[in-house]
Amino acid sequence: MFSKIEVNGKGASPLFKFLQKHKNTSGTLTNAIKWNFTKFLVDKDGIPRKRYSPQTSPLSMENDIKKML
Repeated sequence: MFSKIEVNGKGASPLFKFLQKHKNTSGTLTNAIKWNFTKFLVDKDGIPRKRYSPQTSPLSMENDIKKML
C-alpha cells in the first residue's frame, strides 16, 4: 500500500490512469500528473470532480468538499 508507484506513462498505476483520463481541469496543459502531491476530489460514485495543484492547501479545498456532501 505504501510502495512507490508510477503516476505517468505506460507503467502508471491504474488509479492514476483513471484520474488522468477523467479529470483534466483548467490550468493544466496535459493530463500528466506533475507531482505526487497533486490532489483530486472524487465524488461518492467514484467520479473525479476536481483536480488541485500540489501547492493547494488541503484546507482551501474545504468548501468544495462541503458542496459535495
